[in-house]
Amino acid sequence: MKLTSPLFLFLLILLIIAGVTYLGPAEATLGTNVRVVYLHGAWVWASMMAFIVAGAAGLLAFIMRREILHHWSRAIGRTGLIFWITYLPISLWAMQTNWNGLFLAEPRWRVALVFAVGGLLLQIGLTLLENPAWASGFNATYIAALLIVLQTTANIMHPPAPMLESDAWRIQFYFFGLTALALLAAWQVARFLYTFERSNV
Repeated sequence: MKLTSPLFLFLLILLIIAGVTYLGPAEATLGTNVRVVYLHGAWVWASMMAFIVAGAAGLLAFIMRREILHHWSRAIGRTGLIFWITYLPISLWAMQTNWNGLFLAEPRWRVALVFAVGGLLLQIGLTLLENPAWASGFNATYIAALLIVLQTTANIMHPPAPMLESDAWRIQFYFFGLTALALLAAWQVARFLYTFERSNV
């Protein structure tokens, strides 16, 4: 495996994320259990950013009529879905460690599950279509629908954006650094999927 290959870099960044998460700062209320919350937040933000970039790339592909952007949109959209699906068990882990149980009635978690299943079925369907332009159109629609639904979804136990509302600059600095690492990991996955995508053209 080459040291510059997306797979190797992804695994390396994953190890760094694990180490950085383990060394994360404690919080007054949640103590060291908050480290799982940091990881959960960074992972879902990376997923959301991937969805947004996939949708934007898809729209640009139609405007500029560049097929390469359709392929990037499909690869990045699949990356977002991978991170979204893997965020769900991290979310359950965060619930268990901080709420002492699984509160599956939490509206935001139920929305996340619905969009994970829907996104998976959508990507399976798009795989059967040879034209990548379909992926571009659906990626833009998917992220628009997700953002709208999240804006109108109530929070019961899940705070709206705890990292943004925190007054502790050290925690915010740490969280954004962890998010940057998650984004780097997502980029490696997108690179790998794009290579696979182009090899099947």
